[in-house]
Amino acid sequence: MSRTGKTKTAAVSLDDKQSERDHRELRIDKVGVRGLRFPIQVRDRTRRVQNTVATLGMFVDLPKEFKGTHMSRFVEVLNAHGDVIHVENIVDILQSLQQKLHSATSHIEVEFPYFMSKKSPVSRKESLMDYIARFDAAACGQETDFILTVKVNVTTLCPCSKAISRHGAHNQRGEVTVALRFKKIIWIEEVIEMIEASASSELYALLKRQDEKAVTERAYENPVFVEDLVRNVALRLNAHPLVTWYKVEAENYESIHNHNAYACIEKRPEIRIKLVK
Repeated sequence: MSRTGKTKTAAVSLDDKQSERDHRELRIDKVGVRGLRFPIQVRDRTRRVQNTVATLGMFVDLPKEFKGTHMSRFVEVLNAHGDVIHVENIVDILQSLQQKLHSATSHIEVEFPYFMSKKSPVSRKESLMDYIARFDAAACGQETDFILTVKVNVTTLCPCSKAISRHGAHNQRGEVTVALRFKKIIWIEEVIEMIEASASSELYALLKRQDEKAVTERAYENPVFVEDLVRNVALRLNAHPLVTWYKVEAENYESIHNHNAYACIEKRPEIRIKLVK
């Protein structure tokens, strides 16, 4: 105890293990945090903005001479940009990651549920449909790459089953995943609509009996293989003036097979787009 009765706390030196030299001489492409939940605000075509919750991953490269990165700094960077992520400040977050962690490259992945209000086809009952959207952004210096991914569930009805059966045809739920690059911002709703228009039928959260009849008959009149599904989506994306690259995947969760059907189309060559804030 000192003469004043107060305890003097000695300065404690804490080891910085991450900054120690690593002798394996191997650079790491991406290191960081994943599974971080955070509020996000995205553009909504109908309501201007939509508030939702995202699951994030944030990464940087690690030079070969360093043992590890400082994980706390990723969360510090995120919170330094406010208590809600806006699409418009993703580029700022990428650049802050490079500066804070002294890295050449930075990456951020943002996945979130996105909601659209839909009316059933006959009764016109309104309900919310949920979809999955994702942003993948990467920066190398001032060069920034941005990919939008949208996942949509649809109904597909088998053309072969319809052709060979006296009664009915087997159908199933399919999941379509579209990843794309673009010249200017494309609405998430626009991507959803292109996917749903390419299937046997779209899905709804709320259907009355008359709606169920209409949806069932629509699917029967519009059979598509998984191959048809990806081609239909690709044709619509080819016709879109803002799309520069895409990858379309479809997986049907088969109702009469013990396996799934899958197809994929990718537009090449891949074009990297620099975002301008």
